[in-house]
Amino acid sequence: MRISTKGRHAVMAMVDLACHGGEKPVPLADVAQRQKISLSYLEQLVAKLKKNGLVKSMRGPGGGYLLAISPEAMTVHQIVMAVDTMPAKEKEAGDAQSARKLTDHLWQSMNVEVQKFLKSVTLAAVVQRKI
Repeated sequence: MRISTKGRHAVMAMVDLACHGGEKPVPLADVAQRQKISLSYLEQLVAKLKKNGLVKSMRGPGGGYLLAISPEAMTVHQIVMAVDTMPAKEKEAGDAQSARKLTDHLWQSMNVEVQKFLKSVTLAAVVQRKI
């Protein structure tokens, strides 16, 4: 699992919403300014987060975004996967004994461990600095 800039920025945005939201919606412009993220880029990320049921929007004066589920129930893995889908890995032709083939199991095992870790970390734990 590769965590791209999209994934990192999405986690930053969700932490910001968890810290500054609560019962009232947070304008994306405020999040963009605090986190130093382009507003148009943030809008793209939040659209994916909304599509995946992690945030909800409120329109009108005082509108903005809220977490759709509690920070205790949301994992970092959910956030990253909502915005950062990786294409399937292509099979490589060639010698089965190549160094790449011999180390694939190492990287696959590491990927499994990273995913386990991200699935175990809630947004609340990040906000409360328990990680």
